[in-house]
Amino acid sequence: MSRFAHPAGDRHAEMLPQERPPQAPADLNRIHPAIWPRTSTRTDGALTVGGVDVRDLARDFGTPLYVLDEDDVRSRMRDYASAFAGSDVHYAGKAFLCKEIVRWLQDEGLGLDVASGGELAVALSVGFPPERITLHGNNKSVAELSRALEAGVGHVVVDSFEEIARLGYLAERMGKRPKVMIRVTTGVEAHTHEFIATAHDDQKFGLSLGQGTAAEAVRRVLALPQLELVGLHSHIGSQIVDTGGFEVAARRLARLLVEIKDEHGVVLPELDLGGGYGIAYVEGDEAPDIKELADGLREIVTKVCVDAGLPVPRLTVEPGRTIVGPGGITLYEVGTVKDVEGLRTYVSVDGGMSDNVRTALYGAEYTTVLASRESDAPPMLSRLVGKHCESGDILVRDCYYPSDLAPGDLVAVSATGAYCRSLANNYNYLPKPAVVAVSGGKARVIVRGETEDDLLRGQL
Repeated sequence: MSRFAHPAGDRHAEMLPQERPPQAPADLNRIHPAIWPRTSTRTDGALTVGGVDVRDLARDFGTPLYVLDEDDVRSRMRDYASAFAGSDVHYAGKAFLCKEIVRWLQDEGLGLDVASGGELAVALSVGFPPERITLHGNNKSVAELSRALEAGVGHVVVDSFEEIARLGYLAERMGKRPKVMIRVTTGVEAHTHEFIATAHDDQKFGLSLGQGTAAEAVRRVLALPQLELVGLHSHIGSQIVDTGGFEVAARRLARLLVEIKDEHGVVLPELDLGGGYGIAYVEGDEAPDIKELADGLREIVTKVCVDAGLPVPRLTVEPGRTIVGPGGITLYEVGTVKDVEGLRTYVSVDGGMSDNVRTALYGAEYTTVLASRESDAPPMLSRLVGKHCESGDILVRDCYYPSDLAPGDLVAVSATGAYCRSLANNYNYLPKPAVVAVSGGKARVIVRGETEDDLLRGQL
């Protein structure tokens, strides 16, 4: 047994202050409602989601396994539709997209943002209304733009001078007049990881407000009669819990709207403030209340436009993570439990950075529990790791499991519905896991898991 297999105390005295792990939770078996899907509970000791026992999921579908609580995801879609009534809610498909998710969006009346031709193909394949689709991307190809124009997508968000010219040429050649928004980098510094902060000037997205390229983009779009400029777009980053940045961005965009009116005599009717709203990954994390968020953003936009003497534009938001993230978990089977005396216990599972690269990529934090049973054993300071040939193959850097954790146990990681399956890869030739939707005590596959045949297909 590890020397750390007991509650946190002075045993960490030998560790450097910055290396001190978090305190062990008072109850290792607790399923915290803010961190786990809304239907999660324990039944006969085992974690159940959507009324389905995770032991049955592992038996029927194998592990690793992405599990999505359909009722949770749909309820969050409805929360946004209600809170932002009178505005447009477009789900950010990059968080996680598959045919079934698109069907849920259609049922619940939301729009969809796509960032590639592939994402657009998923939406169109199930008959999603193209007028409710917005095409994003910093380097849209001719093929992607052509397909979007042919399908009749509702908006194209342009990201560069080259793209304006490219889209204008294609629109004229195809006899189309797409609605266009300009992505503006407002200079707002979101308090988030460098790789997911997207509104400062020194990055690849958008046209700079401060350097004048956004204003020049407006001139170029307005000079092309085959393009219909309808609004401005801003996205300040991801995993944001403070609306202050949105207020600053809205004010700066309003000033640009005034400049556009003064220079061109044009009043743009739409304003898209993007998404990036955060969720709770570990206990103590804050997550914005959707109703408060909606009221706050609406108040901000109304005030800045009224102050600037402009009509209030129609507001669009683009939530992704907050809709699909909390309703997803990933289920693993423990393979080895290795105690490193004086440090921690390494718990290795049958997945890893191929099914969740976010910890390696962003230093993301997660909550994890022993899922197949309850235990009263003392807590054991642990690190949940995968089976890949990388020291950085870490799923949860610091966590606690019961000290009787053993090979064959099932562990679950919460809040993995967003960006885990989307970023999944085949490193070390591991197949991507299946995605299973659970609801009302039943489970069904919505994305088939890969096989070795899938990995070899296409090789010559």
